[in-house]
Amino acid sequence: MILQLTVALPVLVAALLAAAGRWLPRLAVDVAALATATAVTALTALTLARSGRDPQVVWLGGWGPGTGVGIPLAADPLAAALACTAAALTLAALAFSWRYFTEIQAIFHALVLLFLASMCAFTYTGDLFDAFVFFELMSVVAFALTGYRSEEPATVHGALNFGIVQSIGAYLTLAGIALVYGRTGQLGLAAAGRHLTGTGTGTGSGEADALVTAAFVLICTGYLVKAAAVPFHFWLADAHAVAPTPVCVLFSGVMVELGVYGVARTYWAVFPGLVPLRAIAVLGAAAALLGAVMCVLQHHVKRLLAYSTISHAGLLLVGVAAATPDALAGTAYHLAGHAGVKGALFLGAGALLNRHETVDARELRGRGRGMPVTGVTFLTGALCLAGLPPSGLFAGHAVTEHAALAIGWWWYTPLSVAASALTAGAVLRVWLVVWRRAPEPGAPEPGGPGSSAPEDGHEDPETPVTLRSLPWTMLAPGIVLLAAGLLLGLTPGGPVAAAAEAFASRDAYAGLVLDGHVAHPPPHLPPADPWTLPGLAGSAVTLLLAAAVAAASVHRAPRRLRTGRLPGRAAAGTAARLRALHSGHIGDYAAWLTAGVAVLALLTARF
Repeated sequence: MILQLTVALPVLVAALLAAAGRWLPRLAVDVAALATATAVTALTALTLARSGRDPQVVWLGGWGPGTGVGIPLAADPLAAALACTAAALTLAALAFSWRYFTEIQAIFHALVLLFLASMCAFTYTGDLFDAFVFFELMSVVAFALTGYRSEEPATVHGALNFGIVQSIGAYLTLAGIALVYGRTGQLGLAAAGRHLTGTGTGTGSGEADALVTAAFVLICTGYLVKAAAVPFHFWLADAHAVAPTPVCVLFSGVMVELGVYGVARTYWAVFPGLVPLRAIAVLGAAAALLGAVMCVLQHHVKRLLAYSTISHAGLLLVGVAAATPDALAGTAYHLAGHAGVKGALFLGAGALLNRHETVDARELRGRGRGMPVTGVTFLTGALCLAGLPPSGLFAGHAVTEHAALAIGWWWYTPLSVAASALTAGAVLRVWLVVWRRAPEPGAPEPGGPGSSAPEDGHEDPETPVTLRSLPWTMLAPGIVLLAAGLLLGLTPGGPVAAAAEAFASRDAYAGLVLDGHVAHPPPHLPPADPWTLPGLAGSAVTLLLAAAVAAASVHRAPRRLRTGRLPGRAAAGTAARLRALHSGHIGDYAAWLTAGVAVLALLTARF
């Protein structure tokens, strides 16, 4: 009953709040939402604690395996951990919202709880079509939350871009599911996987024919849109810039990661060995680099953090594409650490927005000195993004880099170091500007031309009342999330390696869901150990490079870049082209999505 209750409880409370919330006092609405999120967090934590030795499988409606219509919910360790992460971030977002929003309707709490239910259901479901249903429920709710401040034109624009791009991806995913059903007659992940790999689809040598390849490409397109892989990523920064800050915690902390999870679960449960993952690796690497460069170019703190999410999601996709249990273990560390750190950073951005009514770093110069806790959050968060031990990102980088080298992917280490250093350096620059009064590049001189004009990146406040001092309900969630992200690298590597081994085995997943058999890891399975000399050395190099990026970006002279020597002009021209590429026009984004599907299909096809 625990898995059903995890999904049903927030749906039931959301329905009650939507129906009766307008007549309830604000305190009652907040308490109901927080109590529900707390209960779901406890349920997912209990499920996670049991998942290693006794993973739960429930067939809804009493229809068991072999009927062809049964819908399983399966909580293996990695799925349970992701559901627990989603619940914890939702609890943090709701706690922060209690005092952050002075005027808010109960429909906001109802949408957040419905979002939580859809995330948990998506991680647990073992059915392709129901994964699509829950994924799209998540998208619809996310679209509504993005456009919550619908009185602002920029909010409507960002929400429409988000909704249209996500909808196109959803149609393609549904088409891919239809192809799998047409070939196998099954919608269950485990049942379809057994059919595809057990009947010798294609040549009979473990290769897929064109239909199976097309199904994988189409299904993954929707997930890659959510994961913000290049060139499906354009919606993300627009949505983060206009969505309420507590909602951004859920978007960057877990929703994007669920897209990565969808690709991984679909591949290993249905298509293992049938299709290559080089397309996922290429698009992930492109996202890691482009997101990192765009992150450095931002002054708007929420956009900066959004591009950082694109970059780290790209690294997660490359870890999945390595297609080994060791790389998956590193990806799990990285995902959990990134969720905690990025959630804390967005809550810090919300604190800045509430106090100073802007998140433009140029307008915030030196104004953060009265917010020491938020300053520590940004400094520590930046260092964690660079792989500060013992953070989850440090463990993720170290374990994944070792796994990538083992399969000959020598290029992953410089990619990981570069992306992490650039994103961490951009966040560290914000700390230097806002808390150390360093000059922000591009800031107008006081009294000079343009000094009175509103700067690009200025955002209207999300609440009409600013707080002179932040209450503990706004400080504690960020502190807890940051502490979790910082300490996740201390998680024992044995259980993580065993969880990754089970996740990456189609037979283990099918045995669990269809036969009720719990697979046990090999007796001498090596643990996922980040505490190695190469791992520590890579962390030290990344931290030094991040400090160099922050210092260089703070002290560079934009005017000199435009008028100086050829390298400066080339850098300025490249930056201008990248900004123009992210135009905000939905037609451009749809065109890039179409091109991305073509690239994905071309790189996935076997020749």
